[in-house]
Formats: sequence, structure tokens, C-alpha cells
Amino acid sequence: MTIKVLVVDDSALIRNLLGEIINAADDMTLVGTAPDAYVAKQMVKQFTPDVITLDIEMPKVDGLRFLEVLMEARPTPVVMISTLTEHGAEATLRSLELGAVDFIPKPKLGVVQGIEEYRGFILAKIRTAARSKVRKQRTKITTANSLSYSGTEKIIAIGASTGGTEAIKSVMEALPANAPATVITQHMPPGYTSTFAKRLDNCSKMKIVEAKGGERLLPGHGYLAPGDRHMTVVRSGADYRIEISDSERVSGHRPSVDVMFDSLVKSAGNNVVAALLTGMGKDGAQGLLNLHNAGAHTICQSEASCVVFGMPKVAIGMGAANQILDLELLPASIIKYLESVHAGSRL
Repeated sequence: MTIKVLVVDDSALIRNLLGEIINAADDMTLVGTAPDAYVAKQMVKQFTPDVITLDIEMPKVDGLRFLEVLMEARPTPVVMISTLTEHGAEATLRSLELGAVDFIPKPKLGVVQGIEEYRGFILAKIRTAARSKVRKQRTKITTANSLSYSGTEKIIAIGASTGGTEAIKSVMEALPANAPATVITQHMPPGYTSTFAKRLDNCSKMKIVEAKGGERLLPGHGYLAPGDRHMTVVRSGADYRIEISDSERVSGHRPSVDVMFDSLVKSAGNNVVAALLTGMGKDGAQGLLNLHNAGAHTICQSEASCVVFGMPKVAIGMGAANQILDLELLPASIIKYLESVHAGSRL
């Protein structure tokens, strides 16, 4: 199937560059380019594109407002083109809340060279978007009850990619304030993770931060892997601590879910509850299997609730999951499992 793509951007240069990249791909066709939301609206009706690339900052009607209207009227997979600034990162994360599938950071300097270097990256994002499920509204999550105990030995670990920012946000909103220390790896470039951590912190009962390295894991706290850096958990006496590294990409990614999960096999083993959420590819699948084999409790997000059923699908196929759950049931299930383990340990 040929993927029909509409490019919406107020920059003629960006429209031309993206258009050339899309037209050069065997499995895509450029159905049109639009300089603003008004032209884009007509083109959406005329061409019914499979994927839209959308600039956030546009004259007249900005990309976020257009996205909001589009998702109400004609839900379509959208990949945002964003500027790497604090304001740009905020707007990008807001676009994912509104239903955009993914985003591509716009190069700060040397746009022509930057876009060319991103060619494979851009095409991969568009292909993933074409296979994604568009969410018209957020899933209603069952809020987890507060834990009846508090301890430092248990760890919750969450890994995700495409569609993951909203899935993670939904889980963190529902976990209680005294949940075990939670480590999170979301595929995201540098410059966006600090903003994402702040957004998670604002909506969560827990304290969420972007990991810097050296932190001691504490109950009621969440730690997000920084963009383009691996995050691992090591044992330090009676404590767990976070380490950050710039080592090679694993499973094509940095930060990598596999790297985080594998570190937990060594440091925490059966004290881990790990969840692999929506995302393209296979990162995290082998690590989840390794955790499963080490006695950890492992959960995969269900196909029905994933934006992209890639990473969980691979993990399920490998036999890595103790449970396969819709996103809305996941937080309560994690707490229920932790309570049952605690009750069993007191017998």
C-alpha cells in the first residue's frame, strides 16, 4: 500500500525538502503541500491523506489548534515538526496529548543538511504513523489504591516508544504517592525529556525528575532517562542507584529500554515489576524476557490499547509477559500484584 502524505508547513524550504524525501520513497506519495491550516483543511478533504506532517508554529492558525480540530473532525495520523526550544518542547508534548502520533525535531542550524541527514529517520516516522492507531480521546485509567505498606526493595520499570508519552502519563497519573521507585525509559531526543519529566511531575502524585545519575532510588519517586543517554540501575549496599552513560546505542536506541531492563536483572531481579508499553520495533523485548526469567513480574500493553503494537508484540511472542493488559488496567494491576507479594511474604 502506498502511503499518501500531506506536508503542512509555513516554510517553503521545509515543504520542498520533505516533499522530495517523500516522493523519493517507493512506498509513499506526496499528495500535496500546504503553507497554512486553511489550505491544509481543504487538502485533507480533497486527498484524505494517510499521514500528515504538521509544523507546530504557523501563521493564522497554529499547528496545535489545527491538530485539535482535525482530531475531532477527521482523526488522521500526524507527525509534528517541532523546534527544539523549551517552548517548542512544551508545544510538542501538548500535540501528543491532542493525538499526534510522533514528532520530528527541526534542525536548529543548516536545515537543508539537517533534513537530509534525517531522511531515514523521517521516513521511518511516517511509516510508523501510517501503521498506528489514532486516539481521538485519552483512555480513562483506573486509579490504583494507595499501598498498605512502604518499602525500598521493590522497583517499577516502564519502557515505551511511539505513543509512549501519553501511555506513561496515564500510568503515572494513576499510581499512588507511595508507589515503589519507578524508572522510565521513553525513546526521546535530548531537550525534550526534561520538559516531559516536568509534565509527568505536574500530573503525578509521585515526584518525577529527569535522571542525572547518582540518585538513590526512593519510594514515591520516578526517574526518567535523559534524551540520548542510557539509564541503568545498580545496587549500592542496601540501596539502588541510577547511573547514566553515553555508551553505544542498543536495539537502535539511546536511551534503550533493553539497557535499563538488563541492569535491573542484575541489581533487582525478582523485586521488579516491569511494563513494556506501546512502541515500534523490538527494544525492551529481550530485556523483559530476561527480567521474566529472573523472577520479575512482567506486563505488556495489549494490542487493542497500543498506538503501535511493536515492542509488546515481540515480547509477547518471546513468552516474556506474565500479563497482557489494556492500558487502563495497568496501574491498578501493578499495585494489586505488589500487595499480593507483600501479603505472601508475611505468611
